[in-house]
Parts: sequence; structure tokens; C-alpha cells
Amino acid sequence: MAPQPYPEILAVAGLTDSRVTYWEPAKWVARLRANTTVDKPILLKTAMASGHMGESGRFGATETTSLLYAFACQAVRLVKRGP
Repeated sequence: MAPQPYPEILAVAGLTDSRVTYWEPAKWVARLRANTTVDKPILLKTAMASGHMGESGRFGATETTSLLYAFACQAVRLVKRGP
């Protein structure tokens, strides 16, 4: 992975995912953070109660989708970052 200006990234992982173990996205995010040349957020969200298909439960998928939409809106500057 070469040092370069990476875009804003939100990686989402599931703790009980049997296809992509939780440490793979964690290592990827760590490498991106170490090699980025710009000051843009590279974030990792590890859902403690989800697997490969996302969170289960009544509102799990809605909460994840809301997080992704909020991050995308902030990334393209449709909303201000932070207070």
C-alpha cells in the first residue's frame, strides 16, 4: 500500500462474521491510516452483534444504513462535520 491521499473511508465489520473476520478490516484501516497523506477520516465501526449480512434485530439494518448515509453526506459536505 503506497503513501497517497486516500478519500474519507468508513469501514464496517461484524464481530461474528465467519467470512471476513473482524481483524481483517481493522488491519486494512490501520494500513490506510499509516499511509494516507491527507487529513481525512478513515474510520472503522465493528458491530459487536452482527455477522456477514449485517446486524440482526428489529432496527439493526436501519441503524447501519443511517450511519452509512450520514457518513456519505458528511463526506460530500452536505452537512457540517462536528459541532
